[in-house]
Amino acid sequence: MTKKKFITPEPQFDNPVVKVIPLGGLEQIGMNITAFEYGESIIVVDCGLAFPEDEMLGIDLVIPDVSYLKDNIEKVKGYIITHGHEDHIGALPYILNEVPANVYGTRLTIALIENKIKEKPVPKKAKLKEISYGQTVNLGDFRVEFIRTNHSIADSAALAITSPAGSIIHTGDFKVDYTPVFGDVIDLIRFAEYGKKGVLALMCDSTNVMRPGFTMSERTVGKTFDTVFADNPHSRIIVATFSSNVDRIQQIINSAERHDRKVVIEGRSMVNVISTARELGYITAKDTTLIAIEDMRMYPEEQLVLITTGSQGEAMAALSRMAASIHKKVTISPGDVVIFSSSPIPGNEKNISRVINELTMKGARVIYQDAHVSGHACQEEIKLIYALTKPKYAIPVHGEYRHLSAHRELAMTMGVPKENAFILSAGDVLSLSKDKAMITDKVTTGGILVDGLGVGDVGNVVLHDRQLLSESGLIIVALAFEVESGMIVSGPDIISRGFVYVKESEELIAELTDVVNDTIDDCFYRNITDWMKLKNRIRDALSDYLWKKMKRNPVILPIIMEV
Repeated sequence: MTKKKFITPEPQFDNPVVKVIPLGGLEQIGMNITAFEYGESIIVVDCGLAFPEDEMLGIDLVIPDVSYLKDNIEKVKGYIITHGHEDHIGALPYILNEVPANVYGTRLTIALIENKIKEKPVPKKAKLKEISYGQTVNLGDFRVEFIRTNHSIADSAALAITSPAGSIIHTGDFKVDYTPVFGDVIDLIRFAEYGKKGVLALMCDSTNVMRPGFTMSERTVGKTFDTVFADNPHSRIIVATFSSNVDRIQQIINSAERHDRKVVIEGRSMVNVISTARELGYITAKDTTLIAIEDMRMYPEEQLVLITTGSQGEAMAALSRMAASIHKKVTISPGDVVIFSSSPIPGNEKNISRVINELTMKGARVIYQDAHVSGHACQEEIKLIYALTKPKYAIPVHGEYRHLSAHRELAMTMGVPKENAFILSAGDVLSLSKDKAMITDKVTTGGILVDGLGVGDVGNVVLHDRQLLSESGLIIVALAFEVESGMIVSGPDIISRGFVYVKESEELIAELTDVVNDTIDDCFYRNITDWMKLKNRIRDALSDYLWKKMKRNPVILPIIMEV
């Protein structure tokens, strides 16, 4: 007799229901990706990566687990990208190979994605589609309009996502900049027009929600650059910023030209982005302004400006290599002026401090204040979007839990009832209709680790082993037995890596050799000849001895060979 399987019935909604399913980007910085589902249609907004945390040894980057999309691959109609930052486009080359579909974005965004997929090709059926502001894309049951916004990269867009359940406004990363460096002001009129029609839900950027007031215009940084250039006419100037901050790079070039300086671009991602932006007209510079790094020696240092990567203290970025004196073409000299033109991403403060200290010890003057403005909206700008759109539901996005919580409180001050303001976690399925909203399910999410060309082959067990190796070191015990006689013909040889230096620890190595020999003799006396059991006995004996003698616990790897 089979038992009946009881299934909890889904809540009943009186009106059409759209599902919002964040697959990343909540309770963390980066890896932004959200699925929207109605009936047999799924669209995906953004597809970003995250950079590894300190304990993720050897990991290059982290991409989202899209098991839910793979399980529903026939429903996926397309990827809608809000802008070209890595935390919004970086995972596309990986995910498109798993779940291929067309990608829609504005001009610069699509050009940056094209650069990425040249390095890692994707299926032909995943085509890139360039969309203009105000243009609408129909994808299954969804209609998506791109709305102009301002951010720290050109061609950023908010999205108006309309389904039979209603319209959802997704702001992407944004701020209200009345004097943008490139392009026009955010299209507040379009937000208001959707507000008049009725907005089901607002998904709004939470990054700066804890900061009162308004975010300063990007143009204010240009004045800072002009001041620094004027105050240091006899110094070489090095500016570190994000490669994707096209407007910032344009202002550095503008200041350089006003002060008759040549500009050198250094850092692979910086060169790629600037090349693309110049081709499309998003960065303008005189033909004589930009010079190759190999031509620096032809000009006195006071005529040079270097724009480089490494503003977050990344170990292999160009500025970090300069600071550590391992850059092949640039050497930091006393009198150099180094400007950090970005704010620290949470978790990077220690690395940035290390680079600043190394630069200062080499005699450079480091400027890391007043050379950056945020690309994200502060409280008053967020309130403005709420006032214009008048959403029934508020879904804070883009931020850690503290940001999402503060955003929820702000939404409530703007008239959103407490029960209509949701703090979601990655994997939550939020079902929305005009009459009610609730979390109805949970799907698989997480981070997939990328190490070199390996995607997902490094998991928690491997990371744990890497941590052990980094903290305690490794001891290898190598033995060779003759098959017929069972006699040891070679070894035991003790090899240490990251535990002790063998040449300075001969006495300890001799003691460990004796422990191994005694263990082998005891095993043979007890007729233990299985190699696996013998390895375990050797490992346990050495581990016990080292803990008692040194209170240290290295990874022990016995290797037994038959000859």
